[in-house]
Amino acid sequence: MNLSNIQLSNSFKSKTVVKVITGINNTNSCQILKIAKAANLANATYLDVVANPRIIKLLKICSSLPLCVSSIDPMDIYNSVVAGADLIEIGNYDVLYRHGIYITSTELKILIKEIKLLVGNIDICVTIPYHLDLVEQINLAQDLQNLRVNILQTEGFFIKNALKNLSSLTDSLSASLLSTYCISNNVDIPLIASSKVTSIFAPMAIYFGASGVGIGSTVSEKSSVIDMVNYINEVKNSISIYNFTHDSKLSNTEISFFGVSAFNKEQ
Repeated sequence: MNLSNIQLSNSFKSKTVVKVITGINNTNSCQILKIAKAANLANATYLDVVANPRIIKLLKICSSLPLCVSSIDPMDIYNSVVAGADLIEIGNYDVLYRHGIYITSTELKILIKEIKLLVGNIDICVTIPYHLDLVEQINLAQDLQNLRVNILQTEGFFIKNALKNLSSLTDSLSASLLSTYCISNNVDIPLIASSKVTSIFAPMAIYFGASGVGIGSTVSEKSSVIDMVNYINEVKNSISIYNFTHDSKLSNTEISFFGVSAFNKEQ
């Protein structure tokens, strides 16, 4: 499925997408502009920002990159599109998870239909909730394809303070990669892996069927724009080198270390 934004469509087709996330709740203009400057200098694919019209208008002046807004609030998304957002993302469910709320497939599809009525034909990315089992994730992904969603995103386990625990980080990333593999074999929509992905693991996401990665916290933790640029370039280069030297699909045998069955379109 093609995206209406040609720049984004080409990056997804070549599996070289690097989305830079400034933070779904981050409205600090100075910090956002700092990250945006680094993303521009590193020629990242696009920016993922808070659904805030003021931030969107500011970035439209200062950044040449396509802007994605992330929210689960239809009106926030609508107002951001009016302000100039280039695509939207329904996801970042952490605010729900913190309150013990887990969105269902039915609720998500109803939300998407409502948002599509508000925003028309703008490109839409939807995050597949991690708490659904793999069969449910695949079924949801196929339903979203039928709803003409343009991009899917996988997420890992929601774990409080996960960044402080290497084991938690690894578990979260493994869950995201497994979802990426299973979903990518059952739909024709490009996928982004974005849970705890680093420059070291970015090629693994492509190997598991993703068309790109989303990076956020590791970038924002850098102290200077130059450090941010260097890190974004690290991720880009690791993906480019991988794409040049490898086939980006796993076999069923290679996935077996997860201890689960792989789900393929052919089955």
